[in-house]
Amino acid sequence: MSSEAILQIIFAIIILNYLVDLLSGLLNYNSFNNKLPDNVNDIYNKKEYDKSQEYKKENFKFNLITSTFSFIILNIVLYNGYFGTLDSIVRNYTFENEISPSILFFFSIYFINDFISIPFQLYRVFVIEEKYGFNNMTIGTFIFDKIKGYFLTIIIGLILLVPVLILILLYPQNFWIYAWILLSVFMIFLNMFYTSLIVPLFNKLTPLEDGDLKKSLNEYARNIGFSLSNIFVINGSKRSNKANAFFTGFGKNKKIVLYDTLIKNHTVPELVAVLAHEVGHYKLKHVISNLFVSIITTGLMLFLMSKILFTSEVSYALGGNVSFRHLEILAFIILYTPISRVIDILAFIKSRKNEYEADNFAVTTYKKSPMVSALKKLSRDNLTNLTPHPLFEFINYSHPSLSKRLESIDNTNH
Repeated sequence: MSSEAILQIIFAIIILNYLVDLLSGLLNYNSFNNKLPDNVNDIYNKKEYDKSQEYKKENFKFNLITSTFSFIILNIVLYNGYFGTLDSIVRNYTFENEISPSILFFFSIYFINDFISIPFQLYRVFVIEEKYGFNNMTIGTFIFDKIKGYFLTIIIGLILLVPVLILILLYPQNFWIYAWILLSVFMIFLNMFYTSLIVPLFNKLTPLEDGDLKKSLNEYARNIGFSLSNIFVINGSKRSNKANAFFTGFGKNKKIVLYDTLIKNHTVPELVAVLAHEVGHYKLKHVISNLFVSIITTGLMLFLMSKILFTSEVSYALGGNVSFRHLEILAFIILYTPISRVIDILAFIKSRKNEYEADNFAVTTYKKSPMVSALKKLSRDNLTNLTPHPLFEFINYSHPSLSKRLESIDNTNH
């Protein structure tokens, strides 16, 4: 296939992906004013509901601007062959080998893209989130987070990128197998130690203090035979008033993390219900199965990438004068978008199923009413969309809409 044909396919994929997002987003925007389902019509009073509507609409318009801007910039870059220009530039500042130009090329794209997006990030945090009472971040925290994020990206990038590039050079036919093993080990390691190594770089984690909450959580854990020794509170309020909870790791490294905003705004029974939901994810093997799915899909991606590498026309399609691996990898990432989109949708279907199962686990091992009230409070406090369009929910939601979750809970035998 000629480089011109490959470039046309790349343009078609980018345009199609943009149009799918645009169409689903517009349908979702038009569903904002739909009548609320009966089981969620008590969450907001009129003032709160009007505020949630304004928040959703403002976010949609802002997301439309940012996505359109990115779409236009990417098309301009591809049309003018600027990726090839960047490749020529980085080669003037690197050693004459295959590794260093590729590293500098990918880091350059990352930093250029992030620098361009900083004004949008600032507007989202300090205008939109501030306007609706969510933002607690200062400019100093924003800048410090950026610096730490850059260092973390460089470190992880070097840890993963250099070995993969070396494997491509040493084993051009079978590199994907060795790279798959490497990335799989890294994913398992990150899953086990994310809250110990990464989270503390940005947030303070403290063990849950003794008191009624800890006593109630431990009592629930004993009743279901769950070893509960690693419950932490994260200072999420340092950046936002939005609340959340999450579960990471497995075995002795499993950890449950509760946001301080969650603890502040919920009763002890509601917090026990939230914990029961997170324990459900672990007991029902969702953590392991999600990790397994990630490993399998990573292997598929690397295998398909191996079929495109060492194809000079792919490099030429991005404006390169010579065939280089980093141009081929970048082209593959774009060409892989439709497959990635399908995989994401399938992953969302699984994730929504997991959420129903974890909810049902919580209400059968604890109580129904505090689970319902906890979900309603979370939706109200985070100004959640209660009437998402079915198509938008299908292709974008990792969690079912609140009305569907409450209906599932209501149908659970308790």
